[in-house]
Amino acid sequence: MSTPEPNTEDHGKPTYPLTGRNRVKRRHDRGFYDHETVHRILDASMMCHVSYVIDGQPYCTPTFFWREGSRLYWHGSSASRMLKNQTAHQRVCLTVAFLDSLVLARCGFNHSADYRAVMAFGNAYLVTDADEKERAGIAMVDRFFPDRTAGLRATTAQEMKATSFIAMEIEDASAKIRAKGVADDDEDYALPIYAERIPVKTVLGAPEPCPRLLPGVERPATLQAYRDGRLFEDALTEAYALQYPNG
Repeated sequence: MSTPEPNTEDHGKPTYPLTGRNRVKRRHDRGFYDHETVHRILDASMMCHVSYVIDGQPYCTPTFFWREGSRLYWHGSSASRMLKNQTAHQRVCLTVAFLDSLVLARCGFNHSADYRAVMAFGNAYLVTDADEKERAGIAMVDRFFPDRTAGLRATTAQEMKATSFIAMEIEDASAKIRAKGVADDDEDYALPIYAERIPVKTVLGAPEPCPRLLPGVERPATLQAYRDGRLFEDALTEAYALQYPNG
């Protein structure tokens, strides 16, 4: 592991250390290492990709995840290959990415996209402490749907046994953001070529209640964040703030 360097690029903000592992190598101006920026992108997402190596073979697994402070959690079946091989503090890289727009420029080289992405590094470990696992089982639901677990049928011992949780303390991380739209060479703006930015958004649809709901069972007010026409990332961000008011 490379030795962390002092981060002087995010003035006065709590930041993750700069290392040879997380430093943005190309387009340094798009790199961010402060906790606020990294956490904001993580908290607006529900799915991540976890990369790891087993016996020299690289793997990348998509899974749901959540953040508690500088610690990340994800879960899966106790029989999964990923979880079975992340029990001994295996080094992993967890990534999240948003595609915000398609960018059509006046030359092929300048075609691009606006995006936000995070790479987080650390040692993954299997959650074996009973109390921590119980908290993770609740957070797996309540992080996305605040206070929902309290009104659900209790998880059985067999269901909990079939589910494993992995945690990782973020050792270092970086965010990379492009948000500039069309950026042609100055001389190319004089060319009679059409260019544009096409926004890309994930929007929630209208809720579809289960057709087997019992009479009188109404949608709880705690799901108000998930309403028709709202950006999915905004709903997730609001849910995170409700569940973790101290960030």
